[in-house]
Amino acid sequence: MKNAWWKEAVIYQIYPRSFCDSNGDGIGDIEGIISRLDYLKRLGIDIIWLSPIYESPNDDNGYDISDYQNIMREFGNMKDFDQLLEQAHIRNIRIIMDLVVNHTSDEHPWFIESRKSKENPYRDFYIWKEGKDGREPNNWGSWFGGSAWEYDDATDMYYLHIFSKKQPDLNWDNDKVRQKIYEMMRWWLEKGVDGFRMDVISLISKNPAFPDGEIHGLYGDLAPYCAHGPHVHEYLKEMNREVLSQYDIMTVGETSCVTLEEAKKYAGEDRQELNMVFQFEHVELGSGIYGKWNDQPIDLIALKKVFKKWEEGLEGIGWNALFWSNHDQPRAVSRYGNDGEYREYSAKMLGVCLHLMKGTPYIYQGEELGMTNAGFTDLSDYRDLESINAYHELVEVQGVAPEQMMRYLGKVSRDNARTPMQWNTETNAGFTTGTPWIRVNENYKKINAAAQLKDPDSIYNFYRRLIQIRHEEEIVVSGSFEMLMEESGQIFAYQRVLDDKKLVVLCNFTPNHVAFDGVPKKAEIMIGNYKNEGGTYLRPYEAIAYKVEV
Repeated sequence: MKNAWWKEAVIYQIYPRSFCDSNGDGIGDIEGIISRLDYLKRLGIDIIWLSPIYESPNDDNGYDISDYQNIMREFGNMKDFDQLLEQAHIRNIRIIMDLVVNHTSDEHPWFIESRKSKENPYRDFYIWKEGKDGREPNNWGSWFGGSAWEYDDATDMYYLHIFSKKQPDLNWDNDKVRQKIYEMMRWWLEKGVDGFRMDVISLISKNPAFPDGEIHGLYGDLAPYCAHGPHVHEYLKEMNREVLSQYDIMTVGETSCVTLEEAKKYAGEDRQELNMVFQFEHVELGSGIYGKWNDQPIDLIALKKVFKKWEEGLEGIGWNALFWSNHDQPRAVSRYGNDGEYREYSAKMLGVCLHLMKGTPYIYQGEELGMTNAGFTDLSDYRDLESINAYHELVEVQGVAPEQMMRYLGKVSRDNARTPMQWNTETNAGFTTGTPWIRVNENYKKINAAAQLKDPDSIYNFYRRLIQIRHEEEIVVSGSFEMLMEESGQIFAYQRVLDDKKLVVLCNFTPNHVAFDGVPKKAEIMIGNYKNEGGTYLRPYEAIAYKVEV
């Protein structure tokens, strides 16, 4: 496979609202990000993925965009963004933007025009349908709860919104929509951004028949008719031809419901679509009768099967995007590790496990500190629309006990990732001098960047070493991948091979001592999260990577 700068890179996701507030209004902003660039430079990351900073009414934390070429006032202005881009590039850090083009805000000028009349030139920019028998056009349920259709009495029709009713879906079958989007993308690339993370890009092409879906709960499942639709690859090839291929950039698509075969189409090196995609099989493990809302532990054998499938399945064809968490997922150490007694060991173990696999690793802000789930105990602490809607629907309509639903939120709500970055022991963890938009995790006096910068054995400094290894060791970037000990429910083990070099990685996902076959012959430790070797046992949450002479 061809080399590319983004294969050797480590990407750091910033959720701007929660990263650093420079002006005391309780909301993170661009100036705050600029003030922390040296922290990221020291960590060693190569690319910042910036969650949306565009003008937005903020119904869904910025994923409802009312102006693609303006900055949300809470975050600053375009001059601030230009300064961020310049200061990041001075430090050899690239910036990729969130591209949110499945939908806009209902306050976007296109939609304001679209809803005025059936004859409006912008009418066909969105998906409008007549009702059926006095009801919605079909039975689809929105991913954020309720119907996926919103009635608009101005024209006596419904518009599609597969997320919030304030996020009407764009009609990608309209060539004018696509050209407007490509024009906007070129504008950002000419400005100097280094690529795009494409939000729910697999959902842009809908089944034109709009059939009813299989009933799940109160509504029909729209996923089979929206994910990987009939023209999605055609449109991405067009986007690549007209925009992406003209620049030296990286692209990663958020492709919910993606299969391995479908991913090869999106990210195959010979396909001229995207560089890589996010698949979500590993983060969706444990989903049950209420979808993601449960508090079940992750089954390690199932987790390994998912990674094996994607690592081996894309070998020589496409490139993996590696991640434990993001702005939509709970904190990695709370979900896959142990956020109590073994928090530091398990946070380092998860870092080793992910960063030494084949693919480009993504760090979500605070992951390098071992930040934990929010610890909220009251619904009023939550800000996430999906979480609040799910609570009301499951408790008030489906009869889930309130305390049970609060446990589910505590385990998997998106707000777990959105509590403010923990910088120091000052008020509000040094995030803001004002009142934070969402409550700070109460453990900030114990878990914060200031303390970890000073501690050579901290999770932060361990991550620095992991990133350095990726930059120095070609085997980590280019070596083949093979899963080991596949039937172990306690150890996640794999090896990487390149020419006459081998790397063996062993990770204990339990709080117990677990026996293994012993140290490979002619081996030296590349990295481990305990100070001394343990012999034939892996200690609780131990991770160790051996370089082996072949």
